[in-house]
Amino acid sequence: MPDRSAPTEALDRITAHALTLHQALCTNSIGHAHALAARITDAQDIAGAALRLFLDLAQHTPHTTAGELLLLDHVAQIAKAAQDASAELTAALARAVENQRRRADATTGSAVLIRPSPQQFIESATDLLDRIPTLHHAIRRDRLIPPSRLTHQPH
Repeated sequence: MPDRSAPTEALDRITAHALTLHQALCTNSIGHAHALAARITDAQDIAGAALRLFLDLAQHTPHTTAGELLLLDHVAQIAKAAQDASAELTAALARAVENQRRRADATTGSAVLIRPSPQQFIESATDLLDRIPTLHHAIRRDRLIPPSRLTHQPH
């Protein structure tokens, strides 16, 4: 369902969700697959919201100025960062399951685990999520959403 609120509100929500996910990844031990799968879904939700915002802006922006194009670029980068974070978390999940299988199959000694570790994929995801507030700040700082875009135009 398309986000029907003002672009600034949508961007604020996307950034807040990204910060919440970042915090969850940094403070919670992602010990089992269920918790990690939930974080993957969170990242995909953020990417989906950013893509909906991009589509809304693209539909209602004439693309005639450098600022309008920069706004679309920043929103696309936000969507990409969230999607890439989701991919990194998915890789972490796959690696965790594979390493768990290897441990279970090891009959003698310790299992040979595959690198990078799930935690390294999670750290990569948090680095990607760090980009979202930075891009949000740049949009606000440069006032890329003009005052006329602060309220949503009905479809």
